[in-house]
Amino acid sequence: MISFDSNVLVYAADATAGERHEHAADLLGRAMRLRNCIQTLQSFCEFFNVVTRKAGIQPAAAAEFVDTWSAAMPVENATLPDLATAMRGVREHGLSFWDALLWATVRRTGVELLISEDFPDRRVIEGVRILNPFAARNAPLIAIALPR
Repeated sequence: MISFDSNVLVYAADATAGERHEHAADLLGRAMRLRNCIQTLQSFCEFFNVVTRKAGIQPAAAAEFVDTWSAAMPVENATLPDLATAMRGVREHGLSFWDALLWATVRRTGVELLISEDFPDRRVIEGVRILNPFAARNAPLIAIALPR
């Protein structure tokens, strides 16, 4: 299973983001078609906040993106045990708190690949590999997880 960090969702929705928009939208489209993706409520919340405050997307349009994606992919909430794991992730892995909570939630749900521009690229944290979708060297690995 895979999951997308909110930054990739933002690029997928932001038509002014050029090549990153096209690439992110393509990856999300593949994930929805293949049904091998779990999203987190946290990522959707962060997405909505960023695109309505910084990307100039109207709240109704942002909500439509979330509605479309959540209809196509299961959405997981963070749990109290995820919070404990996140706090450990801050201590042991040097993650920021919100990144640690995202990692803890996807780890619990069996995600093996987290697609994110913000985490250290190619890092593997307790079974969750992080890949930057915009780094050309990662294209072959992402193509395995999200074939065309």
